Amino acid sequence: MKLNSERFALPFFRRSLIGAAVLALCAGQALAVNPFVVKDIRVEGIQRTEAGTVFSYLPVRVGETFNDEKSIAAIKALYATGFFKDVRLEEEKGVLVVLVEERPAIATVDFTGTKEFEKDVLVKALKEIGVGETKIFDKASVDRAEQELKRQYLSHGLYGVKITTTVTPIERNRVTVMFNVDEGEVARIKQISIVGNKTFSDKELREVLQLGTSGWFTWYTKADQYSKTKLTGDIESIKSFYLNRGYLEANVESTQVSITPDKKDIYLTINITEGEKYTVSGIKLEGEMFGREDELKELVRLREGQTYSGELLTLSNKLISDRMGTFGYAFANVNANPEIDREKRQVAFTFFVDPGKRAYVRRMNIAGNTTTRDEVIRREFRQFEGSWYDGNKIKMSRDRVDRLGYFKEVTIDTPEAQGTSDQVDVNLTVVEKPTGNFLIGGSFSQAEKFTFTASIQQANFAGSGNTVGMELNTSDYSRTIALSHMNPYFTEDGVSQQFELYLRTLNPPALNQGTYKVKQTGGRVNYGVPFSETDTVYFGIGVERTTIETDITSPTRYQDYVRQVTGIESGIGSATTNALPLTAAWQRDSRDSAITPSAGRYQRINVELDLAGDTKYYRAIYNHEWFRPLTNKITLALRGEINYGQGIKGSPYPVFKNFYGGGIGSVRGYLSQSLGVVDRNGDAVGGAKRLIGNAELQMPFPGSGTDRSLRWFGFADAGQVYSEDQKMRLNELRYSAGLGVSWISPVGPLKLSYAKPLNAKPGDRLERFQFQMGTGF
Repeated sequence: MKLNSERFALPFFRRSLIGAAVLALCAGQALAVNPFVVKDIRVEGIQRTEAGTVFSYLPVRVGETFNDEKSIAAIKALYATGFFKDVRLEEEKGVLVVLVEERPAIATVDFTGTKEFEKDVLVKALKEIGVGETKIFDKASVDRAEQELKRQYLSHGLYGVKITTTVTPIERNRVTVMFNVDEGEVARIKQISIVGNKTFSDKELREVLQLGTSGWFTWYTKADQYSKTKLTGDIESIKSFYLNRGYLEANVESTQVSITPDKKDIYLTINITEGEKYTVSGIKLEGEMFGREDELKELVRLREGQTYSGELLTLSNKLISDRMGTFGYAFANVNANPEIDREKRQVAFTFFVDPGKRAYVRRMNIAGNTTTRDEVIRREFRQFEGSWYDGNKIKMSRDRVDRLGYFKEVTIDTPEAQGTSDQVDVNLTVVEKPTGNFLIGGSFSQAEKFTFTASIQQANFAGSGNTVGMELNTSDYSRTIALSHMNPYFTEDGVSQQFELYLRTLNPPALNQGTYKVKQTGGRVNYGVPFSETDTVYFGIGVERTTIETDITSPTRYQDYVRQVTGIESGIGSATTNALPLTAAWQRDSRDSAITPSAGRYQRINVELDLAGDTKYYRAIYNHEWFRPLTNKITLALRGEINYGQGIKGSPYPVFKNFYGGGIGSVRGYLSQSLGVVDRNGDAVGGAKRLIGNAELQMPFPGSGTDRSLRWFGFADAGQVYSEDQKMRLNELRYSAGLGVSWISPVGPLKLSYAKPLNAKPGDRLERFQFQMGTGF
């Protein structure tokens, strides 16, 4: 490392050289300090350090006797501060003179040539190890910083990196530190050799590795850049791969990493010992189980006669430990002791259950909520302070907070309370996300060109947990203004209240030939009553006024409705109806997250009924969503929806209550609202019945890191819309399949999909690429 520095000389004074005497004493020589009474103390040579700071470290005060012992202590104390690179003590007519030469302070730290890392990240990292603005300059610290920089570059595969450090003195005894970086070329993995594998091929084992040779997507995943951390993870992945397939004694014996002289290519060799494949010969449980042995044994996922699996063994330990936690035994310890019979290639396990002491919860702590009020989070807790520890209630508390949808991340841990042996603290940490949402939806097609919808919603208004929203739709075929407010805790018992006011004007889509106009004004209020941790029943009432205007080009169904309501034979004119719809609903939500669910179900049945208004009808909607993790990265998501509407007491089903299909949210690949019944002109008019089914395989996007919301998915959709007098026939369903990406980005939600219709019929309107995007605040 190249250092440019400058020594700042102090003036020379002819005094009694106490400092020389002290140094002699330290070296074991006979030279000593003549004791004297200190009349005064004077500090010379300081530029930034306060004189009071120097006085505070001196072991002597005015009026005291200065001797050898205090001389040595003073020198050591001042050097130990790290502020000074030279310290001398002199005596001048009874005055103790402290002459110091300060170490320079670092004025700035800068970098040139850094492309792999952001400068701000490097500045922050180096400051933590003592090299940063206002820090005292120390050559050893700068050397450590340089080595740390090299280590970071090596971890990113940049083995040819060269770093030159320049230290430049400036005024007021300060220096600037400049790290000049020549990153060089990235060293890439040229070959991975696996030695010792007999049962599984190289290809099978390479599929479990994070590291790999260069390929189509390695420019993004950087899998071809060697990292010791990644290699350590890959070694564990190989071990797990073998353990989960019965190879109890499989091991990675060694690894060799070599790099070519030009530092561009890396060769990696992994040496494996497979061992023999084992089956499970028996399962026993021992220890204190409080008479629940049969119950706990059912939690063991390993079965006699089954191939041994390390994953199932770990899961069995966890399930038993978690179950003990529901009885208050927070520190339960479960260990599986194997008994190996190598001749028969069998292994028997004895699970030792040690419940430990029963534990209470001392405190429930919340951290990370900068906007959301504590009470909004705390009212979702089902574990209470001062009560027995219950693992199920703690998990339920975490899931309920996550389902609020206000946080990007919700984590919980239960450390033992300090100073006690039977208490724990429950620490819930959240990472806030923007809860305001400005949603923009759009699509492009040859028929309709570009359509636009927008809504603004604050889901956690002022951190209160209340939702305030306004919807604005300005597409070519509709205009909507809607205001809404929802209070999830209208009462302390968790009864919610929601009300909405709206004005909607609907014109036919541009793809329709005929014209008509529907104008609706109204409002509604709704209450939700929780009956269990996952079940809520809703009921409400609304009022709605609807006006339909038709002309000679209007779809037949609209003309028929005007004719039935007004008695106008031609069906051309205006019809106004008033409705007083009653609503009732049941909802069950057991998902582990409202934003990125990976397990659980969501079900909702909603019924709307109008008996007192001009429109006599009912409509029912059932929605069911199911999520199951297939692996730790892949989630299977299934969704089904069935809608049914009908007029009652001889009244026609209101055409403006029709269901529509096609587009994101129903059947992708088909133009939005284009499926189902069409008019004689080929116009889509929706229907009183609808079937929708969706299946998705959701996976984290490569390189997304800890961002759970950035996912890509493969999907298959099915759906159709039927008129009131049609039967819901499955052979009329439309199907599609494709790929998509979804992300809760820093500026709001984003969803893209590309779909291929699988059984499109003549007259179907197709739209392969569709998107929805928004911005958050």
